[in-house]
Amino acid sequence: MSKIGYVNGSDLLLYVNGAAVGHCTSHTATFNSETKDRAVKPVASANIASSLWKSKGVVGLSISISADGLRFYNETECGFKTLFGLWKGGSTVVLKCAERESSDPYLQGSFVITSLEESSPAQDDATYKVRFENSGPPDAIDEKKIKATNAGSVNPQYGDGPGQENVNP
Repeated sequence: MSKIGYVNGSDLLLYVNGAAVGHCTSHTATFNSETKDRAVKPVASANIASSLWKSKGVVGLSISISADGLRFYNETECGFKTLFGLWKGGSTVVLKCAERESSDPYLQGSFVITSLEESSPAQDDATYKVRFENSGPPDAIDEKKIKATNAGSVNPQYGDGPGQENVNP
């Protein structure tokens, strides 16, 4: 059955070394661009104010992923105990982001665990937070593997399309 409407966050899963993050309450993938400003002297005939504008270029890309979960005594997926052992080993792990019931990830690659945090408040659920950063380029990163589709065309240069404000200059 085809899904319509808003994407439910429970339909998007994060896997560590092939196992889903156990009792995950949320995960966040952040796609970062490292940029460089370039300031050049304008041509002699240009107004002096034109020298105030810089161009920007992308000089690096990175991905960071974080997840929050509940500690669970009978964990069968990748929970705190497994993550703790992986962190202690200091090696890379394979992360995969995929839609539920899909074996084809839209993001997969080698990552390192940069932090693992445990919170144990009195008379409340014990939780954990884990943060990963990519180690080299991803093995798979493909927006075509995301099931959501655009109803119409979108001009990526200007961000205009259905449901978006036209920012075309």
